[in-house]
Amino acid sequence: MADYNTTSDSSETGGKKLAIYIYVLPNLMTTGNLFCGFFAIIQALKSNFLFAAYAIVVAAVFDLLDGRLARLTRSTSKFGAEYDSLCDLVSFGVAPGIMLFQWALNPFGRLGWVACFLFVTCGALRLARFNVQANIVEKNYFQGLPIPMAAGIVASSILAFMDLELEASGNVGLLVMTILLAFVMVSNFRYRSFKDLDLKERLPFRYLLLGVGVIVVVALRPEVMLFVLFFGYAILGAVFGVFKLGKNVRKIRPSVYAPAAVHEEDLVEEDEETGDMKDEKKP
Repeated sequence: MADYNTTSDSSETGGKKLAIYIYVLPNLMTTGNLFCGFFAIIQALKSNFLFAAYAIVVAAVFDLLDGRLARLTRSTSKFGAEYDSLCDLVSFGVAPGIMLFQWALNPFGRLGWVACFLFVTCGALRLARFNVQANIVEKNYFQGLPIPMAAGIVASSILAFMDLELEASGNVGLLVMTILLAFVMVSNFRYRSFKDLDLKERLPFRYLLLGVGVIVVVALRPEVMLFVLFFGYAILGAVFGVFKLGKNVRKIRPSVYAPAAVHEEDLVEEDEETGDMKDEKKP
């Protein structure tokens, strides 16, 4: 998710004009993101799904650039955050939803478009939650799958299916993937953001080897391997999130209304000499 551009507004009372000043370059990058999302919708409606998928990839590049430019020029602000979220909803929410329905889920009828609507709605909720929690969540982790990554999974799935010459229309797996991506976006699962990884600093040699290995694997079959990497990122976060949820459930204390466990030291025994009852509670 891209960070934000800037705005500086001034207003005067008495019906005078409202002057708004914004930084042009970061906002142009965000507009490029919006253009690519709109272009992807047009191409999906024309059944040019390959162009639509590549347009989503380019939109993700613009989404990354506007945040980097905003930080480099120190031009972050509320205006940039809101504009960025609106553009992200079009490029990574509406566009992938329409692409999925036109490409694969149309044969399912109402179930297909409802699943796509669920994807778009959960993407919008994910963006809204991110905006209100931007200053309180942990910077090194995302809460829920980021919507650009969900859109990347959709786009890369199109590229992978075409490269493998698989039939997408009416594919039940793609329907299930759409629904799962929607729920994972609004989940509380933690996904590593890698913002703490500073490539400008010196790192162990194994990091370079790992990077080279990833490049080689992707280069062997880019369309398929990008889908594997993106989908693996989503699956791993969900799996670790489920395991953590299971541990938290086991740690929940028993209810106060549940019967207490009986221990030997709390048993009431009869005094052999007096015949009275006494509690032998050990300190």
